Amino acid sequence: MPFTLVIIMAKCWFHHEEILPDVFLIREKFFQSGNRANLWLLRGSCTDLLVDTGLGLWSLPEYLNAVGLISTRKPLLAVATHVHFDHAGGMHQFQATAIHRAEVPALEAGDNYEAVTWLSDSEVVQPPHLGWKASDFRLQSTIPSRSLEDGEVLNLGNKQVEVLHTPGHSRGSICLLERSNGLLFSGDTLYAAPLLDWLPYSEVRTLKASCRRLADLVRTGAVYHVLPGHFETFSGEELMRRATAYADGAGLVHSVSASAMRCVARLALRFNN
Repeated sequence: MPFTLVIIMAKCWFHHEEILPDVFLIREKFFQSGNRANLWLLRGSCTDLLVDTGLGLWSLPEYLNAVGLISTRKPLLAVATHVHFDHAGGMHQFQATAIHRAEVPALEAGDNYEAVTWLSDSEVVQPPHLGWKASDFRLQSTIPSRSLEDGEVLNLGNKQVEVLHTPGHSRGSICLLERSNGLLFSGDTLYAAPLLDWLPYSEVRTLKASCRRLADLVRTGAVYHVLPGHFETFSGEELMRRATAYADGAGLVHSVSASAMRCVARLALRFNN
């Protein structure tokens, strides 16, 4: 496909808006599903940070360059909050990439089971090319250039972003905290909807602990704006309410129900992948 056409199609596929100064929300317009991830660009003085990469059906780097959100003169680091297909599908498109060490093997292997790859034709209302089928979609194997640990700091120049390992939704789930502006990129650890704690590598107990950790950040005044992996943004106060409600409310019955659903999900994903 000619290079100019690639840029035109990428411009059609993505949409962006500036949420806060130097903070941009990017969405895949034609991926119309609750699974559609929010992709976040945080611009720093020395390095730009992309939080999650979407499906990877069209070139996100070409879009970011074409609309002037990034420059080839400044490094860009693409970080996946976790390896699930809707967040890490485009990681292969970037030169500098990072993910928590617990999910490095899954990303390197293109493990569609751990990535919970499950995409239907109805979710993609404008296929990327003639004859494309959702059943053919797979997570592409990517060797990350960086393996992340809890407490690690990503230096963007005028901004410092702390890595928080918050397992429970997946074993390598992370949140990213930019303290100077009170920004929390929460991935799928917490968003404004019922949490998915019944996937193959989900665990209710660890997700409850992660939610308590996030609530504590609000109590200490570290978080004012929550930029989640899905749906709309919300305040630190709303984060504390939702995190506390899950941590206090997910009891034995909830855990048993999640375990049963996890068994079904495992069978379905094994069959599909």
